[in-house]
Amino acid sequence: MSQLSRLISILTLLRSKRLLTATELANKFNVSIRTIYRDIRKLEEAGIPVTTIEGRGYSLMEGYHISPVQFTEKQANALITAQHLVNQTQDVSFIEDFKEALIKIKSVFRSSIQEKSELLDSKIHIFDANHENLTSNALSEIQLAITNFNYIEINYCKANDTQSSFRKIEPYAFYSTNHKWILMAWCHLRHDYRAFRIDRIEHFKILHDKFEDRKFNLQTYFQSCPYDK
Repeated sequence: MSQLSRLISILTLLRSKRLLTATELANKFNVSIRTIYRDIRKLEEAGIPVTTIEGRGYSLMEGYHISPVQFTEKQANALITAQHLVNQTQDVSFIEDFKEALIKIKSVFRSSIQEKSELLDSKIHIFDANHENLTSNALSEIQLAITNFNYIEINYCKANDTQSSFRKIEPYAFYSTNHKWILMAWCHLRHDYRAFRIDRIEHFKILHDKFEDRKFNLQTYFQSCPYDK
């Protein structure tokens, strides 16, 4: 990451939280604390009113940024709650992308709403009695493949199967059930539509080759051929 990109990211983080330490920033960007000190000085030299609270960290001067987009407290609470639900999906890529998006959104919260949203965040707990220790890290890439009509090659392992099978698929849609993401795709091995649990995709590769849209509709598919686990 270039210094300019890091400075913009630091400013975004400072807008999204009331207080950040040099250690937190150094760990976030995988740089030294000395580098963070230099970055803070760069922001100050650029006229950004960064306030140093001795022994506690950095914050932005109150009222520095007033965005034309304003969130109500209830809207902010909905986003904080959504983050906890997103974390239940157990897809690393999706969770990380939502987290980064939320940081940018929180950067425009008023300070009073930031404070209350942080309080609410600590008060939300989600328990899953049917927890299954399987995670994935493919959802964000698969979303791009769906919207750009790219073929995907996968190694897929069915439930209660010890060996995976190679598939070339056309991704069309996905849905969530029991905290699991299911991908609907045209499977070239089976010459038909198939449902794939994303957390059972062991390896995947997004191809540059594009497929021709078959006009798949998830609702129509379920009406004619309901998915049976």
